[in-house]
Amino acid sequence: MSKRDIQYLYKNPKSLMNKGTGFLSGYTHTLNPYTGCSFGCSYCYVRRMPVSLFRGSEWGTWVDVKQEASTVFLKELKRATAKGPVTIFMSSSTDPYQPIEYKEQITRSLLKAMCESPPDFILVQTRSPLVTRDIDLFTALGDRVRVSITIETDLDEVRKHFSPSAPPIAARIKALQKLTEAGIPTQAAIAPILPSSEAFASKLSHATNRVTIDDYFMGDGSSGKRTRQLGMDALYDEIDSSAWYDSAAYQIVLSRMRSVFPEDRVYISQEGFEP
Repeated sequence: MSKRDIQYLYKNPKSLMNKGTGFLSGYTHTLNPYTGCSFGCSYCYVRRMPVSLFRGSEWGTWVDVKQEASTVFLKELKRATAKGPVTIFMSSSTDPYQPIEYKEQITRSLLKAMCESPPDFILVQTRSPLVTRDIDLFTALGDRVRVSITIETDLDEVRKHFSPSAPPIAARIKALQKLTEAGIPTQAAIAPILPSSEAFASKLSHATNRVTIDDYFMGDGSSGKRTRQLGMDALYDEIDSSAWYDSAAYQIVLSRMRSVFPEDRVYISQEGFEP
């Protein structure tokens, strides 16, 4: 991983649960243990959202740690469950298992709270192998949880070009396999579409029985506009892969996945992230 100086600030938020909207409107709530993300992926749509634009510091160089998160969350969760079913997407604008989680364990504390007062469903979205640390809590949550690991490509040289501070691809696939073998419901999230090899589907089939494919044009909340503002086309051009930055590119991956996975285990965009 590349080394960058990250500024960590410690905050005491009054609330953590936000209403699920837009792409995540299938969920009653979203939950972010941190604000900001030290993985700092080049294509992250959060770069073009107010939380990043008004910060005054480059995305990927700062993280706010939400102290006493589980105490605040448990109160909110109990109020929410009293009103009806609660489904949670964790996380919509940060990675719940970014490096600071090793030390702070904010995400683990929130999962412990959920084991105490379970929501109807939680999807945990990450790209970090650290997620396997919490297999005990996922096991306790049973079929109320699904762990979705972002694996955009099977080519680590491509990963290094687009997201040099994110975990290596092989480690993510291994983590996904470990979760699946532990009986945890899992999926690989191929999001966004990065150049990959014909062997990609086969590699994933050993690690999970479900994949979801999403690209900038379907999944950044603005039909690809936010991503265009990030200048992603230039990054694809730099590795002679401009054909992969196209609204039809997902069809290549879809075809390859369907040649290995049953059709009903391959999802496209929003449907794959639904509760």
